[in-house]
Amino acid sequence: MSSPASGAVAVTQALNRLARDDRGRLISALIARLNDFQLAEDALQDAMLSALSHWSRSGIPSSPLGWLLRVAYRKALDRIRGHRTADRIGASLLVLAGEEACEVETDPIPDERLRLIFTCCHPALERKSQVALTLRVVAGLSTAQIAQAFLDQEATMGQRLSRAKAKIAATRIRYAVPEPAEWPQRLQAVLAVIYLIFNAGYTAGPKAGRDLAEEALYLCALLDRLHPGEAEVEGCLAALMISHARRGARTDASGQATVPLGQQERALWKKDEIVAGVAILERALRRHTPGPHQIKAAIAACHCEGDRSDWAQIALLYDSLLQFESTDVVRLNRAVAHAEAGAPDAALAELMRIEPALQGYQPFHAAKAELLARQGLHAQARVAYKAAMSLAPSAADIAFLDGRMKSLPEP
Repeated sequence: MSSPASGAVAVTQALNRLARDDRGRLISALIARLNDFQLAEDALQDAMLSALSHWSRSGIPSSPLGWLLRVAYRKALDRIRGHRTADRIGASLLVLAGEEACEVETDPIPDERLRLIFTCCHPALERKSQVALTLRVVAGLSTAQIAQAFLDQEATMGQRLSRAKAKIAATRIRYAVPEPAEWPQRLQAVLAVIYLIFNAGYTAGPKAGRDLAEEALYLCALLDRLHPGEAEVEGCLAALMISHARRGARTDASGQATVPLGQQERALWKKDEIVAGVAILERALRRHTPGPHQIKAAIAACHCEGDRSDWAQIALLYDSLLQFESTDVVRLNRAVAHAEAGAPDAALAELMRIEPALQGYQPFHAAKAELLARQGLHAQARVAYKAAMSLAPSAADIAFLDGRMKSLPEP
């Protein structure tokens, strides 16, 4: 017989798994019924707290997702009853009317995440708010993690998220996948969201990264099935597949420290997934409608050809990508590619030019340190390594960078 303490631990672990793996499905199903982002988030949090107490006493139910969704609906109704703002009660009670009198169909839970992404990416919201809101409500990233991805302050990002939710409510943005005629206007924002979910996960930590990467892959594959024949969707899917194929080599033996691409053990890459991703990229390229996601997929493919990355071709591809995405992060990656292709002086000059905009971006300082070290500028390299360590996401990453710094010749 298990002790109360062990039962509580099991419940906590189960809820942590549900929050990590199924939060997106739960929150999107709630928003589909409530049409209120904040109410859905608050109700789900209430349901999680109830589960912690109830499951510890009575055991984990046979359908925990269904239990959480059912209780969250009831918690939402409780919140509405306790909120005396007439317009909110009027809008929300219409949705929930009669739900106490019947059981909600919760097993299986419908997958509403794609509808939620398109709602978050509505053109009434600015691009940064679109991406941030989807990362928060679909992928479940914390405000702090989203702020880090955007190089923003946490308080500023929190205000941005609140304003975005308020605008959706005030303008009555429809919770739906757009009609085909609207797709061109909405597609790039959705792909940007999916791509950032993939990348933000790996900056959030190795385990969270794998979960979020698979979330992004699922959403992109779903988008491809819903709207086949779109080259940029195929390009995004190919880029994610090829990059995710390296997951087994991305971290060291501890599973904590990130291993730079050039030092990864290629034998650990999933070759079959790379081949599948390249095939999707080739299909996209045959449509002759170039775009940034196809270029990113081509860059990922060039890293996987033969025994080493084709840096000359990668540098040219980054030149092209800059025409579509004129950002400082793309300029950083382009500079690294040109350094690897044989132009370190020009690359270092570019890094110095973009440094003010990337002071809070850890990969910038790590790349700068490596480039300075190769140029024999060891004192400056040490300063850059220390800056990278101060922004590193884990103790293992700090140890890796510290080892690189200590390998420099003594002054």
